[in-house]
Amino acid sequence: MMRALWLLPVGLLVLLAFYLGWQQGYARATLSETEVISAYAERYLADRARDGTGEGASPAQCRALPGEQAGVWLVVVCGPEPHDEARHYTYYVRRSGALARVVGPGEGADA
Repeated sequence: MMRALWLLPVGLLVLLAFYLGWQQGYARATLSETEVISAYAERYLADRARDGTGEGASPAQCRALPGEQAGVWLVVVCGPEPHDEARHYTYYVRRSGALARVVGPGEGADA
């Protein structure tokens, strides 16, 4: 009887760990590049609006390149052409979709 009482909470913890692990793995496996680019294009528009340079900003000004640094999945580069240092943002994105770092206007990109 005591063994059954001890195994029940342990079994529930194992099931919870399995469920949370599956949920996180599924979310990561189904995250598409398009979703990431769209999310960071929206952030680009918000950053430009915050900086007072939002006029003329468009999500179509964003493109992505494969990350070459360790831990970086995509590099989302946003800004008008020709290159304008005051209106360009570069977002370094991890595989989970989280932002690794951002390089904004006036900051040198050392990708």
